[in-house]
Amino acid sequence: MTLPSAPAPASAPAPVPAPVPPLALRTRVTGGSPVRDILAVTARPEVINFAGGLPAPELFDREGVAAAFRHVLEETPGRALQYATTEGEPALRERLAARTAARGLPTSPDDLLVTTGSQQALSLLATALLDPGDTVLVEDPCYLAALQVFGLAGARVLAVPGDADGPDPRALADLVVRERPKLLYTVPTFQNPTGRTLSAERRAALASVAARHGLWIVEDDPYGELRYEGERVPWIAAHPDARDRTVLLGSFSKVLAPGLRLGWLRAPAELRRACVVAKQAADLHTPTVNQLAAARYLADTDLDAHVARVAGVYRERRDAMLAGLPGALPEGSAWNRPEGGMFLWARLPETYDTTALLPRVVQEDVAYVPGAPFHAGEPDRSTLRLCFVTQTPEEIGEGLRRLGKAFKGE
Repeated sequence: MTLPSAPAPASAPAPVPAPVPPLALRTRVTGGSPVRDILAVTARPEVINFAGGLPAPELFDREGVAAAFRHVLEETPGRALQYATTEGEPALRERLAARTAARGLPTSPDDLLVTTGSQQALSLLATALLDPGDTVLVEDPCYLAALQVFGLAGARVLAVPGDADGPDPRALADLVVRERPKLLYTVPTFQNPTGRTLSAERRAALASVAARHGLWIVEDDPYGELRYEGERVPWIAAHPDARDRTVLLGSFSKVLAPGLRLGWLRAPAELRRACVVAKQAADLHTPTVNQLAAARYLADTDLDAHVARVAGVYRERRDAMLAGLPGALPEGSAWNRPEGGMFLWARLPETYDTTALLPRVVQEDVAYVPGAPFHAGEPDRSTLRLCFVTQTPEEIGEGLRRLGKAFKGE
């Protein structure tokens, strides 16, 4: 006899997973890079892209860099592929110190910390100097990735009022007294995004404010060697008033190759040691093989001669852009003439919004970066940044023709 089977028990509802904890507040309130977003949109090869800040790849010294890597991998592979000290390879720091001293700023290898690009140097300084809620002063407009770093650190970022020559020293002094900031961040030579250069007088005045009122100055100099005309202006860090309170940042990204991810900072001892601790927590050290290859490159190659060749090409490209702008931008526009670097800054009549116009411009297979994201305070929506180094003069001419066509369609 078959017994009747018991009814199957009702299946219990599957438990609902609890949500994971939220992301850190700083990542939720700090936006991404509009420049990076634009580069993703304009990756099509037919787009003439004035938006990026990329050096011209055809000018990289591929043979010299390859020879340097071959040398270190063949001659010292055990060292090149091993862990290294956080401060950086002595051979590279020695050569960087010599280059810095030759440009008027006495420097020893122990004054330097090698970083994974100068962008990491900014992050290390933010870790070493800033607590959440601290105030940072910046130029207006300001390098966009610096605004990201300070935002992620939880800093309160204020723009220093200024003029075509840069931050106004009197306005800076007023802000320092009123807001008690930790630091002023500046790119005084061929600034990103404007391409402007602070005069020696303006630099001395900023150094004097820092000395009188107690302020760190972070002097970022990734473009300073790319001078096409005019005389070199000494670093703020070389000014007597600022030597004990200025951090100088440098990089190989614009003069050798950004893919090496090699930068450095020169800072007073106590702050430098704090940055070393921060770097130990971040990545232990910058890749050894890249550091040794760069040191070998500096030993075997005349980097100054290479930079001079690159600057000569970039000058032709700047001149091509300056020649084409009158026919491309709307009547009533204004722009500057940078003496070097990679960028040119333009302001359209105030009725134009360069952010709103960008989709129409991209439809013409050309791109720029709107100026609004570079402002820590109220944005100037009629401004835009143009990078002139990546395209040939012929491509620049065609890109400006497309740009003019997009603006005429407004």
